[in-house]
Amino acid sequence: MAIADELQTTIEHMVQAGKGILAADESQPTIAKRFAPIGVESTEENRLAYRALLFTAPGIEDYISGVILFEETLGQNGDDGTPLPEVLARRGIVPGIKVDKGKGPLALSPGDLITYGLDGLAERLRQYKGQGARFAKWREVYSISERNPTPLGISANAEMLARYAAVCQEQGIVPIVEPEVLIDGDHSLARCAEVTEAVQKEIFHALHRHHVALEHMILKPNMVLPGKDHPVRASAEEIAAATLRVFRRTVPVAVPSINFLSGGLSPEEATANLNAMNAGFPHAPWLLSFSYGRALQQTVLQAWQGKAENAIAAQRALLKRARLNGAAQRGEYRAAMEASD
Repeated sequence: MAIADELQTTIEHMVQAGKGILAADESQPTIAKRFAPIGVESTEENRLAYRALLFTAPGIEDYISGVILFEETLGQNGDDGTPLPEVLARRGIVPGIKVDKGKGPLALSPGDLITYGLDGLAERLRQYKGQGARFAKWREVYSISERNPTPLGISANAEMLARYAAVCQEQGIVPIVEPEVLIDGDHSLARCAEVTEAVQKEIFHALHRHHVALEHMILKPNMVLPGKDHPVRASAEEIAAATLRVFRRTVPVAVPSINFLSGGLSPEEATANLNAMNAGFPHAPWLLSFSYGRALQQTVLQAWQGKAENAIAAQRALLKRARLNGAAQRGEYRAAMEASD
């Protein structure tokens, strides 16, 4: 199969009405933080048990089209010896892989960050593809302050995302491009909109320079939100209007899907905001969907508590949040649904 055909097939499987992406790609330090509140040690055995629980939850294939895996998970097997990527693929869920290597300071640009991992990426992607991965994810982050992100920070991060996406497509892997303007701080909704617009414009200029086919990528951005320390909260409708205003100005219609990250939002907030976008703006040129980590898993962890006897309850918690977000993708979510089993 030609590479363009491979990419198109993957996109068609991932971009489906009523479905989104589960981000289960937490690094070992991050998943240790997720486990700590429930008193579970982050051992390989516990990580495998938890993620296998997620991937085998009955019915999630009705609402989840893809799962982002951590490198460790890509090489693990379920109880019956089946590789976890194959467990997903057999259910019609596309396996993907986080490929960046974390972030650090951008040299000579105080307050800006840059993500590592381009060295050897093509070789790693060939290995991951052989293990069943059909898409990849790379995250760049932008902190908001009076001076950040700087023009240099915005351009450098855009260049990294574009170079990563080009390498992915060359290898027949669909890239998820994730630029996250962080919720940390006391900035206003308007300031977040200003930064997000500048970030998105620069990213799509860079993608064009690197000949990335927009039809064969997925954008995973932040919603436009006031900082978590800002004194004025915004309604779901205000967030939806501000977010869509920015993306109409910056994201070409060739991009098939915008799968929002949840950042620091609660599960209920993330679902309500996505619903407001789809209910209030039903004719957006892209599929507006979700690629949530914590907002899908928070209630799962609370139900699981690291105990095998809680596995069914934890899977039901995942199915519920997946179902509610599937409804939000269609603009059909209502707050009253939170009370249902």
